[in-house]
Amino acid sequence: MKVQTLDAALLKKHPLPPIGSGDKDERGSILIIAGSRDVAGAALLAAMAAMRAGAGRLQIATVDSAATQLAMAMPEAMVVGLAQGRDGGFAPSTLKPLAELAAKADAVVAGPGMQGNAQAPKLAAALVGNGNPVALDAALLRALPAREQEVQRSETPAILLPHAGEMASLLGIDEAEVEADPLTAARTCADRYDAVTLVKGVESHVVTPDGQAFRFRGGGPGLGISGSGDTLAGIVGGLLARRADPLTALLWAVWCHGEAGRRLGDKVGTLGYLAREIPGEMPALLEGR
Repeated sequence: MKVQTLDAALLKKHPLPPIGSGDKDERGSILIIAGSRDVAGAALLAAMAAMRAGAGRLQIATVDSAATQLAMAMPEAMVVGLAQGRDGGFAPSTLKPLAELAAKADAVVAGPGMQGNAQAPKLAAALVGNGNPVALDAALLRALPAREQEVQRSETPAILLPHAGEMASLLGIDEAEVEADPLTAARTCADRYDAVTLVKGVESHVVTPDGQAFRFRGGGPGLGISGSGDTLAGIVGGLLARRADPLTALLWAVWCHGEAGRRLGDKVGTLGYLAREIPGEMPALLEGR
């Protein structure tokens, strides 16, 4: 299939669900499963982005050592602290409570800042098995090859958000192969995991399991910073919570993330802005301002 250009004109063909005048439940609930002892801030960045993208109700599940600080930094969230393993990530005993929390949410984002321990493949399988919309990032992407069949059987296609290194892990190839032909890698990944797939880079590509492909050229070098991917995951999750379908949520998230980078480049400078500043651009972008 022809590769389509992801821009504002294309997004008109993929409108977001309208927002009514109802309460926070109408705008959907999101669960962010993220963070570890050493990277607690990833959960905060994803959560901020999800709320700026319009989610109505926010819950964060993280490790015990990060829970209190996150609750103070993000007073809009209900924060659940769960048992922590020696590596600073989620302990094995957390699998059941995490799956139960996820089953109650309208959308789930999982992976930012998490430890890639033995728990990750089991958690990834449990999340995609719930049937509700889920976006997987970072450590949970590297866990997927061990659970490929569970992902394929998911009732709702998962959204995968890899950079080149994570894509290489998903496909069992060298990172250089992904960088040389990211579109082919994205097509292979979308087909193998039956998932709506993004491969991030200077040019980003979105591919669906049925072969639709989109290319985004934008954003600028300022987006290549720590935490930028966490904000992108949060934007995807916020739009999923608003009941956008997986492809629509991902297309809008990639475009908004890139446009936020462009606007911050104009305001702050091409380099030097922070990932925590990206979510603040979302409301205006989503309203067409």
